[in-house]
Amino acid sequence: MEHPRSPRRDEDPAVEVGAAVWRRVESAAQLYRASQMQRVKIVKKGVPARYTGVLAAGMRISKDKFYRTVGLTRATVDRKVRVNKRLNLDESERVMGIARLVGQAQSLVQESGGPPDFDAARWLADWLDRPLPALGGQRPAELMDTAEGRALVSDLLAQQQSGAYA
Repeated sequence: MEHPRSPRRDEDPAVEVGAAVWRRVESAAQLYRASQMQRVKIVKKGVPARYTGVLAAGMRISKDKFYRTVGLTRATVDRKVRVNKRLNLDESERVMGIARLVGQAQSLVQESGGPPDFDAARWLADWLDRPLPALGGQRPAELMDTAEGRALVSDLLAQQQSGAYA
């Protein structure tokens, strides 16, 4: 009789995020709360290409706008969606960047005692399109195609909660 194997100490159950995470934009908070190591492993494994559509729909923006914002090629992503493939490392990192921001917005509102029905994805889509004085009048969306830009936008979002940035 074969015994189920015990997970190795270096295995991380969060890497095998359930399929439900990739179906719901609200699950972005789970990705945001994951450890850095967990997120690295998820990105290396590859985000399912179909998650781009989930995020775009949740943000209520077109796929084309989503792809432009994160610097993805529509033909490549659409092809991967059709054959149920995962995104490559760079593509996954870009998509996870947006997912993390949605999750970050959800978490900030929850921690601040905001309304339980707050639509973080929609709010984020609107916020990304607003010119911000902290960015010299640039829209945060213009920075989402680089890792440094995503980090800067994440920092600005965190400052929203503390009131350090208005």
